[in-house]
Amino acid sequence: MHTPVKEHIARRATEITPFLAMEIMERAKALELEGREIIYLCLGEPDFPTPEPIVKAAQEAMLAGETRYTHSLGRIELRQAIAEHYQTRYKVTVDPEQVIVSSGTSPLMLLLFAALCNPDDEVILTDPGYACYPNFIRFVGAKPRFLRTRPEQGFQPQPEDVVPLINDRTRALLINSPANPAGSILSRAELAALAELPITLVSDEIYHGLTYEGEEHSILEFTDEAFVLGGFSKAYAMTGWRLGYLIAPKHAVRTLQTLHQNVVISANSFVQLAGVAALKECDSYVEEMRREYDRRRRQLIPRLEEIGLKVHTHPVGAFYVLADARHISNDSLALAKEILEATGVALTPGIDFGEGAEGFLRFSYANSMENLNTAVDRLADFFRQRGWL
Repeated sequence: MHTPVKEHIARRATEITPFLAMEIMERAKALELEGREIIYLCLGEPDFPTPEPIVKAAQEAMLAGETRYTHSLGRIELRQAIAEHYQTRYKVTVDPEQVIVSSGTSPLMLLLFAALCNPDDEVILTDPGYACYPNFIRFVGAKPRFLRTRPEQGFQPQPEDVVPLINDRTRALLINSPANPAGSILSRAELAALAELPITLVSDEIYHGLTYEGEEHSILEFTDEAFVLGGFSKAYAMTGWRLGYLIAPKHAVRTLQTLHQNVVISANSFVQLAGVAALKECDSYVEEMRREYDRRRRQLIPRLEEIGLKVHTHPVGAFYVLADARHISNDSLALAKEILEATGVALTPGIDFGEGAEGFLRFSYANSMENLNTAVDRLADFFRQRGWL
């Protein structure tokens, strides 16, 4: 009789923590199947349709047979359009040969840390920060080194706080502006100071195009040795299209390209042509979405404060509000689950973004004004019932 072999699961796989925003969303979907009316404020997914020129470009490309592999760096038309975008917006010269296009920024982030880090090397991350960052780093055998940031500074890293964390195993500092979860941006002066540090910078600029106050800057305005992650999901409402890019210093491109050839091969050909249309034809669509997000932001923040949730850092970019609920509970996951079950409002627990956000709740305002108001009304009623308001 055959004896089954016990399955071995690698430690690096078991150490990956759940993405709690998705866990909340999946429970919300189950409740919805039971007939509950759910308001989804847990995920950073635009509620707008993808702009028509993008859809049209993809349709035309598919009908024209643009369904084969492309160059592993990406179609030259798209890489040129990305380079032109950085020249126009930031006055930065990017060689199209520095651009690597992929199926979203997540695979590029994984490949980048694989290229930068040996086992036990360190990457400095802000706490709070995007939930998946530390998991990418751990997966390649490196270690996240957390910098606890402060709400009065927008939960953004300050150069003087970064310096003590740098050692001979440090390979990079990851920055995110506009930021998830706080919606803050790094100023020109802050970016310039960070660029002076003796450390490689990785800048996640996925929320560029969605800034409401102040001016957004690319780290490439201050150094040509940084790695920049960007994409189309957020500003162009293209989350399901899976299209992102990495701009790398010239000396690192060949290594990253080789990794990309092996792991991804190339992004979808017709989706890349849709990306060209996004950059060349959709500025007015992005501006319309940006204005509406701003309107929602201005409505949501005071309403949250009216029901006792403190917003220490008023967001000026992305589409999130990080609200302090520590007067209610220091267990944000339990609170988010309780709120979902009682009210049908799906929120992301702060602990998803690190210990520095424990006791907070993240609200996404990538939802209609009507749904935002209804969600706050439900929360207000629930808080009153519990004696929290």
